[in-house]
Amino acid sequence: MKLDLLAIGAHPDDVELTCGGTIIKLVNQGRSVGILDLTEGELGTRGNRKTRAREAAKAAGIMGVTLRENLKLPDGNIESHMDNRLRLVRAIRTWQPDVLLFPYAVDRHPDHERAHLLCREAWFSAGLQKVRTSVKGRSQAPFRPRACYNYMQWFEFVPSFIVDVSAEFEQRMEAMRAYRSQFFDPASRERQTVLSTPEFLEMTRTRLEYYGDRIGKKYGEPFFSPAPLEVRDLLMLNT
Repeated sequence: MKLDLLAIGAHPDDVELTCGGTIIKLVNQGRSVGILDLTEGELGTRGNRKTRAREAAKAAGIMGVTLRENLKLPDGNIESHMDNRLRLVRAIRTWQPDVLLFPYAVDRHPDHERAHLLCREAWFSAGLQKVRTSVKGRSQAPFRPRACYNYMQWFEFVPSFIVDVSAEFEQRMEAMRAYRSQFFDPASRERQTVLSTPEFLEMTRTRLEYYGDRIGKKYGEPFFSPAPLEVRDLLMLNT
């Protein structure tokens, strides 16, 4: 299956929290988009792996993505060793996305930083002929996505570009709210986290408003490009 874009998150809900609006926009434009969660989020304070799996499936349905899969690496121990790289290379070669989205290099959560390193190394290795992978006994051809961009999590960076998600905002928030176990619930007896405070969803909206304001729109999602971006028509910028 050929994808236009593959978004990779360390945990289920990472993608929805960071670039859900961009994914919805692409889906609405007729693009094929997939999500790959590296872990099942089993170390999360609230809920468990079964709960997160149900919530992830519901969120994927809300966003309308082509596929969502989980690599089932150990939560809290995302390492960029050869076995993990090959597992991710195998997925990249299977779906052949033109673009990868994955976490920024520096973040509050160590899993996000390690996920960045694993994704960056797998992106490069996927294009090497002598890095060999196979699926059901059939060798895979080398394939490297033409671009990879990083989404913003806890720590901020100066964006390389910002995607207008004003029209997708409500659907984006609905996909986030699919993770009911993670957000504020006055009846819950589980320990409170940053995400489960009453203020978190409002904080999310405020950040999206801030980056939307940077481009003259209501809501925006920021991204970092490690390589310069080509502009084919200067007069098409900011139109």
